[in-house]
Amino acid sequence: MPPLFRISSTRRQFLNRLSLVGLASALPTGRLLLAGNSSVAAASGAPEEASPVTRNRAPLAPGAFFFLPLGSICPAGWLRDQLRIQADGLSGHLDETWADVGPNSGWLGGTGESWERGPYYLDGLVPLAWLLDDPHLKAKAQRYIDWTLTHQAANGMIGPASNDDWWPRIVMLKALTQYQELTGDPRVIPLMDRYFRYQLSALSARPLRDWGKFRWQDEALSVLWLYNRTGSAYLLDLARMLHQQGHDWVAQYADFKYTQRITSEFIKLNEGGGLKDLALATHGVNNAQAIKTGPVWSLVSGAASDRAAVLQMIAELDKYHGLPNGMFSCDEHLAGPDPSQGSELCSVVESMYSLEQALAITGEAALADRLERLAFNALPGTLTDDMWAHQYNQEPNQVECSLHHKPWTTDGPESNLYGLEPNFGCCTANFHQGWPKFANSLFMRSGLQHSDAHDGLVAAVYAPCQVRTVLRGTAVHLVEETNYPFRGTVKITINPTAPLSFPLQLRIPNWAAGAAIRINGQAEPAPAAGTFALIQRTWRAGDRVEITFPMAPRISRWFHNSIAIERGPLVFSYGIGESWVKLRDRGMTADWQVFPSTQWNYALNVDQNEPAKSIAVTEAEVGQGVFTAHHAPVRLSVKARKLDAWRAEDGVANPLPQSPVTTDEPDEIITLIPYAAAKLRITAFPQLDQVKPA
Repeated sequence: MPPLFRISSTRRQFLNRLSLVGLASALPTGRLLLAGNSSVAAASGAPEEASPVTRNRAPLAPGAFFFLPLGSICPAGWLRDQLRIQADGLSGHLDETWADVGPNSGWLGGTGESWERGPYYLDGLVPLAWLLDDPHLKAKAQRYIDWTLTHQAANGMIGPASNDDWWPRIVMLKALTQYQELTGDPRVIPLMDRYFRYQLSALSARPLRDWGKFRWQDEALSVLWLYNRTGSAYLLDLARMLHQQGHDWVAQYADFKYTQRITSEFIKLNEGGGLKDLALATHGVNNAQAIKTGPVWSLVSGAASDRAAVLQMIAELDKYHGLPNGMFSCDEHLAGPDPSQGSELCSVVESMYSLEQALAITGEAALADRLERLAFNALPGTLTDDMWAHQYNQEPNQVECSLHHKPWTTDGPESNLYGLEPNFGCCTANFHQGWPKFANSLFMRSGLQHSDAHDGLVAAVYAPCQVRTVLRGTAVHLVEETNYPFRGTVKITINPTAPLSFPLQLRIPNWAAGAAIRINGQAEPAPAAGTFALIQRTWRAGDRVEITFPMAPRISRWFHNSIAIERGPLVFSYGIGESWVKLRDRGMTADWQVFPSTQWNYALNVDQNEPAKSIAVTEAEVGQGVFTAHHAPVRLSVKARKLDAWRAEDGVANPLPQSPVTTDEPDEIITLIPYAAAKLRITAFPQLDQVKPA
């Protein structure tokens, strides 16, 4: 790794988150809005008075769960550390070192970049700033907000006058809905109303195109958010028009045709095909944003088939383009199952956001499993430890980060460098939303569309935090103590201000067969894996729920019958020795190449029937830097043998040989660390056949 380097092209021209998370907060299924400084209140224990719940207005369908009101969730432990690292890194200083979101931004009234980058940055900066209650970051965000709110055109249009593209406004709407829920600023809703009325009148003559056409579902969330607050019927007409003009993602995945690696020739990139429907339908970030399309539209259609479409989409992506880190390949377009292919950082954070929204609407536990897999592996795995640099593309089998054209389908040679804006700057502007919106999704509400008896809490994904909310007029304070995902114990202390009966749902991951739940030391019935365990009781102050998840290592199967090693929601990799070479300084940061300093071509000698018996687990303190190689809280030791026939070409690991494999090399014991801790890594390994002792 480099030192904590505080050395302190517009995107795709070639193609042409009581919620702190905002458009996670824009879910039309409703939020409570807490007045005042909710972050400070949550930390200090001071109660907050909640406004009435915003429920789905008829005729919208109800969601299974609902995001908690703004400020309800206060991250703690390692998760808060991650947010602070982020704020101290690029997220907190990007405008100081990158002109595209600097003082000359078109979204600040300047003549600089006036398309998606200002809104992208704001979409992550707003929840991060208010989640940390950081005045400096709030002030940065407020500049963008104030300019947008005070420069609406007479016809209702928002944003820089230099372009009339619907797409960047879709992102700014996400930021505005977050900001309004965080602050109650009375200017936001009237501005959105004027803008949406204008858009409805203009869409017939100037319909959605390219990026907006394929990302319409993100605007639909904002439209429905406003409908639930104003009840204006025209907003449902606008939602239907967006759906009509937008790409039919549900149909695309009902008959999925893009089952092969997408090439430049296939999309006719060199013939100006970058913004044609074929290229956009196979574009990675578009597909990541599309994952939520069926559930979002089901709020309008009421169709069970729309709500279920998310599972179909994920299944097809896994089958043809799935990678061990929980992502699908997309560098820049769908790229097949070879773990040497990459995934764009934008696609990681947009997949997380889609999963958060789809989880709230559908209540499908599998979506939370996938969300954790991305948050604990793919997201930190593409950032440097100090979050001052990132990759555009990450690879599960990443043996070198250097200036090579391989293995990318349509991206350029800087794609997996760590830097300020490798390949394209979209990820530089957009990655900031990942951790804050995940933090907002830890707990949710249930039953708001049903009787009060169903109104309860849901432990959706797990990380250390405190929660303060109000259920039927009674304040409830929860404290979640855990070192999950590095340990398997989660302790939740429940403190209502008066005894209160409500249901508590606890997600049991699909991998967690044998999980156990105890309440005040008494065992509950064994929960089923892959479900939400329901506990209905009258809760009293000090009641304690303890969940124990089995954390034995296990294997999963991937490309060419290769294996990956998993433990809990973590994926493990062999950390290749790293030699970091600075390519160039980039203001307060730098661009880096990373070269291997050790061999990496190992095949694992693991008992596929009882993998835990052949993998030793070593645990260390869960302190700061949980996603770093130096401070990795858990390591695995496993027998392996070098496989000389498996080599790299042009800095890229060749396709994995078909497992099982044989080799005469002697057994070695190698150490695996969490995926995100290894910036050069092997994650999918060949598996050894039965071999003679060396």
